[in-house]
Amino acid sequence: MSPACRYKNLMLSESKNYNELKKFAASQGASLFGVADISGIKDEFEFSPAVKERVTCAVCFGVGLSGLVLSEVEGEPTKLYFHHYRSANMFLDQLAFSVSQWIDRKGSSALPVPASQITDWQKQRAHLSHKKIGFLAGLGWIGRNNLLVSKEFGAQFRLACVLTDMRLKCDKPVKDDCGKCLACRSSCPVEAIGETPDDFKHLVCFEKLKDFQRQNIVGQFICGICVKACGKK
Repeated sequence: MSPACRYKNLMLSESKNYNELKKFAASQGASLFGVADISGIKDEFEFSPAVKERVTCAVCFGVGLSGLVLSEVEGEPTKLYFHHYRSANMFLDQLAFSVSQWIDRKGSSALPVPASQITDWQKQRAHLSHKKIGFLAGLGWIGRNNLLVSKEFGAQFRLACVLTDMRLKCDKPVKDDCGKCLACRSSCPVEAIGETPDDFKHLVCFEKLKDFQRQNIVGQFICGICVKACGKK
C-alpha cells in the first residue's frame, strides 16, 4: 500500500471513530462535543509522565445549565444554583465514565478527568484546564469573563474531558469572540472583568468567591453572576 493510501485510510479511520464517539456521547446526554489536539499543552497536565506520553488527544463534552435556575442569581449565588452546578458536574463525571468505557471497548485507552476537582484552591488549579481543551476542541472562545463561551449556550454550560490514545479526528479552535457584548462586565459585583480576557482579575474574583463561602451562601467557590449574564450569542 502506498503512503498516500495509508494516509487516506488513517484519515477515514479517525473520522469514523470521531463520528461514532460523537453519536454515542450525544446518546448519553452530551450537548457539546469536540476533540482537541493536546500535543502543545500536555506539559500543563497534572498526570504522570507515562500518562502524558501515552495520550494523544482529549475528547471534550458539555451540558447546558438551566436558564430558570440562573434567573434567580441576583448579586450572589443561590443554594439552588449551587446544587444545580454540582448536579451538572456529577452528570458529566458519569458521562466521562461512559465515554471512557466506550473507548476501552474499542481497544484504546482512556482517562476520564473530573468535571470539577481542584488540586490547588489558592492557585485555582486542576488536573487540566477543561476550558483550554474546550477552546482547542472548537467548542467556543475565551470570553471577557475568563470563561469558555459558545454560540449555543453563552457561558451557561459545564465541561468534562477524557484523555485517550484513540485515533480521532481533531477539531480546530473557532475564531469568534465576544464582539461588543459587555453584559458580563457590567454584571460583576467586584469589577474583575475588563475589556479583554487578559484583563481579567483572577485574585479579585477569587476573593469574592471566598466571601460568598464565608457567608455560608454556598459551600464551594462559585458565583454564577457573570454566567447568568452571558447567555446565547
